Amino acid sequence: MVRVCPLPGQAQSEVCRHARRRRAGEAHAGSKAALGDLGFLRETGSDTPTFADYSERWLRNYVDVERKGSTYRSYEQLLRLHVTPRFGGQRLTAITRDSVRQFLADLTKATRIVDEETREVAPRFSRNTLRLILTALRTVLNAAIEDGILESNPAARIGRFVKSEKGTHKASAMSQTEVELFLTAVQDVCPEWRPFFLTAVRAGLRRGELIALRWGDIQFGQSADDSNRYVLVQRNYSLGKFTTPKNGKSRRVDLSRQLRKVLLDLRDKRLLDAYLKGQASISDDLVFPSQTGTPIAPDNIAVRYMTPALEKAGLRRFRLHDLRHTFGSLLIQGGASLTYVKEQMGHSSIQITVDTYGHLIPGADIKWIDRLDETSSKPNATQAQPEPLTSEQNNAEVVEMIWLPPRDSNPDMLIQSCAPREQAVAAHSRM
Repeated sequence: MVRVCPLPGQAQSEVCRHARRRRAGEAHAGSKAALGDLGFLRETGSDTPTFADYSERWLRNYVDVERKGSTYRSYEQLLRLHVTPRFGGQRLTAITRDSVRQFLADLTKATRIVDEETREVAPRFSRNTLRLILTALRTVLNAAIEDGILESNPAARIGRFVKSEKGTHKASAMSQTEVELFLTAVQDVCPEWRPFFLTAVRAGLRRGELIALRWGDIQFGQSADDSNRYVLVQRNYSLGKFTTPKNGKSRRVDLSRQLRKVLLDLRDKRLLDAYLKGQASISDDLVFPSQTGTPIAPDNIAVRYMTPALEKAGLRRFRLHDLRHTFGSLLIQGGASLTYVKEQMGHSSIQITVDTYGHLIPGADIKWIDRLDETSSKPNATQAQPEPLTSEQNNAEVVEMIWLPPRDSNPDMLIQSCAPREQAVAAHSRM
């Protein structure tokens, strides 16, 4: 409790007003802190939070609440492994642009040993990793600006010196022959997984979308000839949680006849099992659950099932995500428009479709060039002779070639244009 000595007149009033403002400010700051708002920490002294404290609260109160689990994991790892060890103990206001530049320079110079015998070294971080680390730092400091702790971001516009390598990776896709070899091998190695891998290569779903797929998401249509057959992709499974697809939007993926038949057979089997257990519907059941009915562990799919099937088929190493690339590639090679492929793949823009799958069109452009050879390589034929002109056609052609005299001052434009022409025709007919 603050004891204020009585003062006469105006001085006493000033002291009282100051005390009231201080108590109000403390109460307001306490209430905001309870809500996780650090905007009241505007002082540059000891009240300013350290980077470690602020980033930890930012992750807990914002990223974990507002963003997907995969985003939270990415930020948490980047901050914990790279940024916090460097800036964690510093006050936010003590982080300068020079210190950020030095941080980036040190990361760039860091190396790792790639060959123990020769002691050969290589850069520890790719340029894309450097970009992600800097982005995590910049994002936290941007939040500090919004909270009123910082006036400017010392990491702003430094990333222009770190060019992204994100677009350099080219998708790897199977050919149609390789797809058939792979599916045949799956039937031999793990036949119960054939519907899963067929769905991956015929519908192009991402790994988490395959795991989250439910029977109620599939529209089979009245028959195989019914065009109203599709898969409604509206969920994703990531980090143990069901969430929205990657771009936050659901999409329809057309269901091929082959995939429709395989999934119908699997559905009928599941329906029979459900009826025997007294279950009336399987609409909410997962299409590809684990043996216990829970979502399958994503990391086990490639190691336990896909890799052995690839080895059985004698194929090179493919990732599970490459089956999605195979779907897009085969659509393009089959003549599908880029717009249709974009919609089926669920890309946020057609530019992503072009950048990812444009190089997977073997011979699509050179065929147009070869057609030029087809035209020029044909044997020369006798040129067709023109038919003789009639007298009227000949007269008309000559008139077009005869110089017409200049127009007179007659204001009637029709007379000006017609009279010289009639004279020329008459003169030619006398020849």
